[in-house]
Amino acid sequence: MISMTGYGRASATEGQYEVIAEISSVNKRNLDIAVSLPREWHELEADVAGRVRGVVRRGKVYVSIRAEDTRNKEGLDWNEEAVAAALDRLRSLAVRNGVPFEGSADLLYRMALQSSQSGGMPAADAVREGVEAVVGEALRALAAMRAKEGATLAADLGTRVEQLRSWTGEIEEYASGGVTRYRELLFQRLKQAGLDLDLDDERVLKEIALFADRCDISEEITRLKSHLDQLGAWVGQQDEPVGRKAEFLVQEINREINTIGSKANDLRISRSVIDCKNELERIREQVQNVE
Repeated sequence: MISMTGYGRASATEGQYEVIAEISSVNKRNLDIAVSLPREWHELEADVAGRVRGVVRRGKVYVSIRAEDTRNKEGLDWNEEAVAAALDRLRSLAVRNGVPFEGSADLLYRMALQSSQSGGMPAADAVREGVEAVVGEALRALAAMRAKEGATLAADLGTRVEQLRSWTGEIEEYASGGVTRYRELLFQRLKQAGLDLDLDDERVLKEIALFADRCDISEEITRLKSHLDQLGAWVGQQDEPVGRKAEFLVQEINREINTIGSKANDLRISRSVIDCKNELERIREQVQNVE
C-alpha cells in the first residue's frame, strides 16, 4: 500500500549552476502533474512529466526545478573593465541628452550583478541528462516517503478491518436466534391477548415465516465477509495501486451494513451496525490517502 502524500528533493551541479529538484504529492482522485522550470528549459517539461508518470500513478504532483548560480553564493565575479566601460557609456549618454547623472553604490552593484550573470542559463539540451538525473533522485526520495507512509496506513487499516470482522461475527451470532425469539414473543402476546392458538396453527406459522423472510440477513453477512476479506488482502499489497478499488469496496461494504441495519430486529444488532458505520467512515477517510 502506497500513500499519495510525499516529498523528495535532490540537487546536482551543472557548470556554474546548482540544479535543484523538489517534488511533492498530495491526494487527488486522478494523476495531475504540475511542472515548474526555468524559462530557458521549458522544452524539458514533457520529459520530466514522463519520469513522474513512471513512478506515480495517482495524486496531485508538484515538480519544481530551479537553477541557482553557484558564483553568487561565493560572491560576485564580475568583469571590472566591462562594468567601468558600461558606466562611462551611461554617463556619456546622460550628458548628450542633458540628463543629470550621478553614480551610486547601488548602480554599481546592479551593473556588477548583471555582468556576473551575463553568461546566461545553459541551453536545455546541454542540461537534459543532468536534469533527468536530479529528477530521478528526487523521485526515489518521494517514492520512499510514500511507501513508508503507506506502510503506516496499511497497519491502521488492517486493524480497522479486523474490528469490522469482529462486529460482523457478533451480528451473525445475534441474528441466528432471532426467529426463535420472535416465535416465543409472539406466543406470549397471543396468550396475553387471550387467544388460544397453537404454535402449529397455520396463521402463526405464516406470521413467523414472514418475519423470518423480512429479517433474514444471511446473504448480506456472506457478502460483507467476502468484501472484508478482499479489503484485508488489498491492504497488504505493495506492488500496485489499490486506492480506487478500495474506495469502491468501501461503498459496497457500506451498502451491506445499511441493509443489515434496515432489517435489524435486535437492539444488539443495531448497536453493532452503528459501530460498523463509524469505523467504516474512518476507513473511508484513510483510503482516500492511498494511491
